[in-house]
Amino acid sequence: MIGIEKFFDYVSIFYIIYLIFYATFLWIGVISGGYRLYQRNRMKKVQNELRHKFYFPVSILIPAYNEEVTIVDTVLSLMHLDYQLYEIIVIDDGSKDGTAQVLIDHFRMEEVNRPIRKKIPCQTHEAIYEFKKGKVKLTLIKKKNGGKGDALNMGINAAESPYFLCMDADSMLQKDSLENIVKPLLENDKIVAVGGLVRIAQCVQIVRGEVTKDHLSWRPIIGVQVMEYMRSFFASRILLDHFNGNLIISGSFGLFKKDIVIAVGGYATDTLGEDMEIVVKLHSFCRNNNIPYTIKYEPNAVCWSQAPTRLRDLITQRRRWHLGLLQCMIKYRQVFANSRYGMISAISYMYYLFYELLSPIIEVAGILIIVLGCSIGLLNMKAMVQFFILYTLYNILLTLTAFSQCAYVQSLKLTWGDMFKALIMCVLENVFFRYLISFTRVMAFIGYKKSKKTWGTIQRTAQNKVVERS
Repeated sequence: MIGIEKFFDYVSIFYIIYLIFYATFLWIGVISGGYRLYQRNRMKKVQNELRHKFYFPVSILIPAYNEEVTIVDTVLSLMHLDYQLYEIIVIDDGSKDGTAQVLIDHFRMEEVNRPIRKKIPCQTHEAIYEFKKGKVKLTLIKKKNGGKGDALNMGINAAESPYFLCMDADSMLQKDSLENIVKPLLENDKIVAVGGLVRIAQCVQIVRGEVTKDHLSWRPIIGVQVMEYMRSFFASRILLDHFNGNLIISGSFGLFKKDIVIAVGGYATDTLGEDMEIVVKLHSFCRNNNIPYTIKYEPNAVCWSQAPTRLRDLITQRRRWHLGLLQCMIKYRQVFANSRYGMISAISYMYYLFYELLSPIIEVAGILIIVLGCSIGLLNMKAMVQFFILYTLYNILLTLTAFSQCAYVQSLKLTWGDMFKALIMCVLENVFFRYLISFTRVMAFIGYKKSKKTWGTIQRTAQNKVVERS
């Protein structure tokens, strides 16, 4: 019995330390993020003076597989960007639906005979179509199926600009999104990649690149994801950005310098987390070759991406994300406790290892230990409930702070009704949703070998927005 009591004592100490570190990390992230955003907004006048003086040419790459429902609206949202030099390249990765045909019909695209030099290996293309409206050239490449990474590699090979922006086929940009994500390049010529803020598309209406309506959905499955996104993008990523420590740029919205991505061999085609893998690979390549570099996060650049609207789709998505994280952490395990990687090894890798990859195991194990301890009378149930309530309230406060920061950045006016709705979603997210996701992520480890290359399918819906048809 004494041995069991010591076991519970040691476990209690571990969880207290674990939660204190996690809470401190998030709090520092939220506070430092808020201060940084305040400072950046004070510089808007200076930044506005730089507008339209100089532009980096950018190729926007959109890999698409069975996206006939959303692809036309996504491309239409890109036709109204407030930027002078860009092209749009859609890569149809062997879709089984009418993804390519709806684009060809809507934009009256014409087939062209254009060679593509393969600087990065990828599946062969079957046909190329083009359309030009004013300053914007739209290219559609039909190719054999090879996965998202392979489709992006094809897009990189076809891109004519020195920088490329990757985004999902179910996403939309505001008219200033491209300009904002490019701005850091004007401040630092060592930048090799920039990530932006991803928000939930089901909560917005966009007309010609302008947000005309931004609301928080009452649908719990959408609302809780909004809260989760806000905490993630306004806490950990802003904090890690202070020391060039971000290990992931969302595949929905990321800007990259083309020549260095080609130098590292492009996107991996054997992983479910190609967006994280390419960023860690850039860190590793630059540090191993003593190349000065910076990877930035720009919260003023916004992309609106569809979130799963069905529980089973959400579970499929999170399982895939966690498998991709596991694959990347294993592939780049040399970063662990390696002085060559500095703060990336000491903080970033440790954060993703203990608070992202292993956190669902730790959380689920903690729940089981609490149940066991209470059942045999070794834990004070009242004290555990009080601790759970305190921890939940703390997370709710952090999430609401991040939500308010997002509103500040985008100059949104929040009503008391908005804050009440956000509070309800925060409670649902912290009391129910996060534990559902933890169990889902734990299950991702089970049958890993069998499903490590399986993406799964997610139901798409027409975009919740208004756009001007061309």
